[in-house]
Amino acid sequence: MEFMKNIIFILAIGVFFILPISGCGDSEIGEPCDTAGVTEGCEEGAICGNIAGGTNYCQLSCTVQADCAATENCTGITGTDQKSCQAL
Repeated sequence: MEFMKNIIFILAIGVFFILPISGCGDSEIGEPCDTAGVTEGCEEGAICGNIAGGTNYCQLSCTVQADCAATENCTGITGTDQKSCQAL
């Protein structure tokens, strides 16, 4: 019986303490980010880009128009030499 209590206790620690910590990570495309023109803080293949109105969001990084969807333009990120796929 003591063994079962220990197993339940260990599982509870994992669910309530370890699992939430492992969920922290980079922002996905479309989520807010801090500094325009940098990839740190955004998921792999994304870059922090600025949107009209001053808010920064993670966007797909691009070098040519073919990197983006038909509904997006591969456009320069203000104040940087980087480009991202931005909605038309």
